Amino acid sequence: MIDHVSLGVRDLASSRGFYEVVLAPLGYRLLVERAGTVGLGKRYPEIWLNARPDQAAISADTGHHICLRARSAEAVDAFHAAALAAGGRDAGAPGPRAGAQVTYYGAFVFDPDGNKVEAMTVPAAAEGR
Repeated sequence: MIDHVSLGVRDLASSRGFYEVVLAPLGYRLLVERAGTVGLGKRYPEIWLNARPDQAAISADTGHHICLRARSAEAVDAFHAAALAAGGRDAGAPGPRAGAQVTYYGAFVFDPDGNKVEAMTVPAAAEGR
């Protein structure tokens, strides 16, 4: 099991605001704020944003992204809409996707630094497969 993920961001204050809005539909909130870093999560910091003001923009073709579980398709939709409204870029509109073992409902966005973030949920009918 993965404990947490860290993302480098050029403007910590701006990214904090972006992620607070975007992750709220998934149940995440700001839990820790320190010089140069903030932690967001449900009960403990699962996502850390680390200030990297000299970081170059991240290329869209790196192949890496983080995926966060949502409670419902509506939460995935809200995540995607919040990201676009907060300055994120669409990287895959909400909808069904064929996963390795199950069809799921997900959406992808790029944050202002180019980090790719996905929210997904597995419909109840597919959970038992």
